[in-house]
Amino acid sequence: MNVVARIGKPHGIRGEVTVEVRTDAPDQRFVAGAGFATLPDRGTLTLKSARWHNSRLLLTFDELSDRNRAEEFRNTELLVAADDIVDEDDAWDSDELEGLTVEIEDADGRRKVGEVLRVDYGVAQDLLVFRHVAGHEVLVPFVEQIVPEVDVDAGRILLDPPGGLLDPPDA
Repeated sequence: MNVVARIGKPHGIRGEVTVEVRTDAPDQRFVAGAGFATLPDRGTLTLKSARWHNSRLLLTFDELSDRNRAEEFRNTELLVAADDIVDEDDAWDSDELEGLTVEIEDADGRRKVGEVLRVDYGVAQDLLVFRHVAGHEVLVPFVEQIVPEVDVDAGRILLDPPGGLLDPPDA
């Protein structure tokens, strides 16, 4: 099973919820009638409607009829079967990336600059979070211009960072 979203706070009084999207195709994934397994297991949720509001996806499920019921599902992850996911070359689960070596390439060749800690999912874009070899945490916009290569099999990620991105916060 793959996580496609995490339920956030209720929106309004009729059971609508905000979600943290974890799929590259939310408009195809979140269609009326779609069913989602839940983690922790709270049974299947059937999508009634989906709409965008201020860059945030709002979902309504048949099983969540009011704000109180929606609140019970806060932080629940929505799952789909792995075979329901279209295989994309540029899509990874965050657990596949955790622990990968982060490298940059310069005049001296490739060198390690850190190790991936996690991926923070955002509304506008995701952030790759890694521990720099100097000890500080670095937040990198997870976009192709800055992260041109992800090689899970080789255990590394190549960055092409703009100047200053890897500097410590107090620099």
